[in-house]
Amino acid sequence: MTVNRGFALLLTVAAAGALVNAAAPPAGVAAVRLTAISARVHAKGASLVIEANEPVAYTTARPDPLTLLLDFRNVAATDVANSVTADVKSPIARVSVEAAESLGAPASRVRVTLSQPVAHHVRSERNTIVVDFDRPSAKAAPYALPPVMRSAGPAPDAMMALRQTPAVDPIASLGLDNGAGGPSASSTPGVVVAAPMPESTAGQVPNAALARLAAAQPPQTPAAPTPTDQLNGGSRGRQFTGHPISLDFQGADLRAVLRTFAEISGLNIVIDPTVQGTVDVALRDVPWDQALDIILRANKLGYSVDGTIVRIAPNTVLKTEEDERKALLDSQNDASQLGTLQRQLSYAKGEEVATLLKSANVLTKRGQANVDPRTNTLIVRDVPSQFPEITSIIDSIDRAQPQVEIEARIVQTNKSYARALGVQWGFGARVDPTLGNTTNLAFPNNGSLTGRVGGTQGPATGSTTGQPTAVNLGVAGPNSAVGLALGSVNGAFNLDVALTALESSGNGRLLSTPRVTTQNNVAAEMTQGVQIPIQTVANNTVTVSFKDAALTLKVTPQITSANTVIMLISVENATPDFSRQVNNIPPINTQRAITQVLVSDGQTTVIGGIYVSNSTVANDKTPGLGNVPLLKWLFKRERVDESNTELLIFITPRIIKS
Repeated sequence: MTVNRGFALLLTVAAAGALVNAAAPPAGVAAVRLTAISARVHAKGASLVIEANEPVAYTTARPDPLTLLLDFRNVAATDVANSVTADVKSPIARVSVEAAESLGAPASRVRVTLSQPVAHHVRSERNTIVVDFDRPSAKAAPYALPPVMRSAGPAPDAMMALRQTPAVDPIASLGLDNGAGGPSASSTPGVVVAAPMPESTAGQVPNAALARLAAAQPPQTPAAPTPTDQLNGGSRGRQFTGHPISLDFQGADLRAVLRTFAEISGLNIVIDPTVQGTVDVALRDVPWDQALDIILRANKLGYSVDGTIVRIAPNTVLKTEEDERKALLDSQNDASQLGTLQRQLSYAKGEEVATLLKSANVLTKRGQANVDPRTNTLIVRDVPSQFPEITSIIDSIDRAQPQVEIEARIVQTNKSYARALGVQWGFGARVDPTLGNTTNLAFPNNGSLTGRVGGTQGPATGSTTGQPTAVNLGVAGPNSAVGLALGSVNGAFNLDVALTALESSGNGRLLSTPRVTTQNNVAAEMTQGVQIPIQTVANNTVTVSFKDAALTLKVTPQITSANTVIMLISVENATPDFSRQVNNIPPINTQRAITQVLVSDGQTTVIGGIYVSNSTVANDKTPGLGNVPLLKWLFKRERVDESNTELLIFITPRIIKS
């Protein structure tokens, strides 16, 4: 079978080469030539433009992430105008043109060296080939080949090889050249334009390919892909990583095409006897695993991976086998004797674990999970074959959760300023014959003029009484005052003036530092303060209730895998204000912040800031006289009050590592 398959492949190669040579000019003659190579930078990245004197056929290869090769058969590359220069905004570092030979005919190779391993897209526009490169990343580190690529032996871990090995591109190509810039649309069935794998990586291909298939196995009945899906890497968001190939089949036998994939990919493929049909497909520079996926879905086929062997069969056959396997497993479970698994949990709650086992369909239909709440012991009755999976789930859940210490610093600053300036003065005047002054009239013969605001000023002398106040615009509780008292010899007129002033300023700072420690995903609360009693009277019954006036911190932390903490926080600072109490019940000043933040371990964030500024200017004056220039200060009192309050709340989480 191996000899026949190899002989058939050689015949295919020979036929393809014969067709190519028949259509190509004699060896050593290259009428078509490359004329110019240029590059341009745009918003989406950069483009490399290769110009020829007429349409040309080409193949592409990417032997490593930083190298792209474009081979042109029967195309000369002498005197090519290469104007490509390095640009920090372009991933193209260098472009060179080399002479080569392909199937005995002269060829030209354009080698593109990249500064970053960005994706590329090739398209033809008449006599030009345009290679579009994605925009390079400004933060990307210099690329280095992973260890897997340096090893000539097979990868020890197929999945690791898949993640670390860049896509391996062909170093040669087989196919038809129609001189029109792409694979021929020949009607000859079974023509394939493909890229074989390099010998140095042949040992890695089966394992890596199997890993890709196992990691992205399609559903049994996949939906048809759309153009948008193809741009996104597949109809189900898959990422295809196979080396690019080009295929052109018309009426080819499906089984023969699938065997071709065994040669391309190095897979061990077994085709179910029920697989029949033909293939009509024209694909150009697509990953081989994507091409295989499209052909399988187009023919309603699926695959299963068993060790190093890939079995291809119709979806209906695979579904039937899966149903039979499940039925056999169910019948075996029904016939098996039930066993008992007891597990005393250390950290998880038994009721929660039992509910999880039931909802996750881990137990069979005969299985039961019960809990002894006294000892927090989980008791599972089920077939013994399920015990390893149940034990694995319990081990992953019954673990000590890390703890988080949350420290909150609440800083409240107060700044106040007050200034008041006022005046009080009173006077007394009498007209009386006893004082030696008279009106010389029978009426009025005597009289007096005094202040009537109330209260008296200080005595003018030690022997006279104070004068009644006429203007009472003094400052309440002054810390500075100046008095002036004047009187006549006979006491007919007395004047008493008092100038009062007050100025005060103050700065205050209140710091509260509540701190609480809790487990991951467990809410914690801490409160510090007083309770205000509130009396209510109803139906001659006195009821006393209490209202909290306290500093309260509530937090629920969640530790992420990135060593950060997501916190749902509620901070409230409530203080009683006894200066404004009503019926001996003070109002409560409250500052509150409720938020959810993401903070790194040990870092501090500000979750709230409240700034309040009050400014008051008050003037008391005598109507009219209080507006007279200069004299207005004898009939005026002025007060200025300013206050500023600022509240800041800082939160710092610290993960406690055991």
